[in-house]
Amino acid sequence: MKRDAVIQVAAQFFAHHGYHNTSLDDIAKALDVSKPTIYYYVPNKEQLLFECFVAGLEPIRTALRDVKVSKEPGRERLNTVLRQYAQAVASDYGWCMVIAEHQDLSPSMSSHIRTLKVEIDQGIRRLLREGVKDGSIQPCDVKMTAFAMAGALNWIAHWYRANQGMTAPQIADAFVTIFEEGLRPRAARRKSATRSTRPDSSKGLS
Repeated sequence: MKRDAVIQVAAQFFAHHGYHNTSLDDIAKALDVSKPTIYYYVPNKEQLLFECFVAGLEPIRTALRDVKVSKEPGRERLNTVLRQYAQAVASDYGWCMVIAEHQDLSPSMSSHIRTLKVEIDQGIRRLLREGVKDGSIQPCDVKMTAFAMAGALNWIAHWYRANQGMTAPQIADAFVTIFEEGLRPRAARRKSATRSTRPDSSKGLS
């Protein structure tokens, strides 16, 4: 729990002040601990940024693992993952998740970050393909659709600020609603539109 607190506070500082403008002294002071205490959990600031990225991504990876055993249609399982993705990017770790790879990380850390990003991308593509196969998602270019979703979700980190309007779960729901309408098979969309425009016979004619 103490290690998690160090990582979360570091993520907040990186997001608000930038990676290069944040020191381990700043993080130690915010936690009211000594600098050696920070070194007990991480060897340096570079490792701390890397851990922030991994912490932010873990809920998405967990969601991908969980939906593998779900019996729901592909679109529903994809929505579950996208909702976790949006909440993660709107969390304290969002800035690190989007920016970390481009900071001064070691080649091995950057490589690991790319591997995790590919894992998520491939997981989303898999759910898109399964949704198309079971009929819950209209046929689409899986690669481009996955890129479009990730691009939209990652951009949340550039504009979202906590305590300014919508909460992270509300942001996630809004994005999932937008994506779902675009992925819904056309026949289902026509049926939904027909229901929404059909006159309410219970009110009679005016």
